[in-house]
Amino acid sequence: MAVKVLVVDDSGFFRRRVSEILSADPDIQVVGTATNGREAIDQALALKPDVITMDYEMPMMDGITAVRNIMQRCPTPVLMFSSLTHEGARVTLDALDAGAVDYLPKNFEDISRNPEKVKAMLCEKVHTIARSNRRYSTFSAPPSAAPASSTSSASARPAPAAPAPAASRPSAAPAPAAPSGGAPKRKSYKLVAIGTSTGGPVALQRVLTQLPANFPAPIVLIQHMPAAFTKAFAERLDKLCRITVKEAEDGDLLRPGLALLAPGGKQMMVDPRGSVRILPGDERLNYKPCVDITFGSAAKSFSDKVLAVVLTGMGADGREGARLLKQGGSQVWAQDEASCVIYGMPMAVVKANLADAVYGLDDIGRHLAEACI
Repeated sequence: MAVKVLVVDDSGFFRRRVSEILSADPDIQVVGTATNGREAIDQALALKPDVITMDYEMPMMDGITAVRNIMQRCPTPVLMFSSLTHEGARVTLDALDAGAVDYLPKNFEDISRNPEKVKAMLCEKVHTIARSNRRYSTFSAPPSAAPASSTSSASARPAPAAPAPAASRPSAAPAPAAPSGGAPKRKSYKLVAIGTSTGGPVALQRVLTQLPANFPAPIVLIQHMPAAFTKAFAERLDKLCRITVKEAEDGDLLRPGLALLAPGGKQMMVDPRGSVRILPGDERLNYKPCVDITFGSAAKSFSDKVLAVVLTGMGADGREGARLLKQGGSQVWAQDEASCVIYGMPMAVVKANLADAVYGLDDIGRHLAEACI
């Protein structure tokens, strides 16, 4: 059955081009279009699409407000279009908080010059998020970033958000091959490494806001994200969390209570001396940053003293890095299927029998705080 898509944008040109690209895929059907957020809500209720593509800047009602209303009234996977700017990143992160599943850069030149590449990316995204866990009976988004505090004291950072009610998540039994999510093994870890992709910005917020300011281990974060987005995302996490979060720079030192986010478009490695190396993105690699590369360097540098976590995301990035970590004696956790937006990366780890534990998203932060001594 074809994936039914509603295209929302105030630009007639963009609506037509997106509709043409999607309609060329025999497994996608454009069932309607809308020119503003209010029309989008009405069309979503009337047409019940499988996926909605959404612009942000529109008259009468912007895209974020529309997403928030749609998630409350008829939860539907939403793909946002965004500009590759710092402001575009901020808006996109707000949209993900509101309930959008994923995003694509809105670049008119690429649509005109390279339609085949754009078609492949757009259609792949639509098919992927159509299968996502976003059709909840209700949707509970994490809190948006609060204004920066006038003090830099860690104790003045906002308290972590309360976990979402169980009713806001689909209930599903864990896969038979998955290990149980019992009490974590307590250990003095030299590094916590967390890798994620689609659904990761919201997932990382939920995990990191549960950690105390005196969290005893350094943290590295690998989120598949464009170069223009990672600085804004790190700033957002830093405002929300008790720990400190920053976009990693070459030579940054690992230290307890500090989370370093791999910059988009580049690769991040850790060395035995306790610092990070930021390297140019290799065009031969699909992901920049790549979870496997960071995990692999952690395995080489810290042997059995790493706790790695693989969160929601499409594909299998992180599996081979997790294999290296396991060979060195380190621990690997995976997010469970029920709480993933896309159960791809964690599933790859679980199916390869590399996960020491499988936890729901709202349990991971608490278990990290319990495991690291």
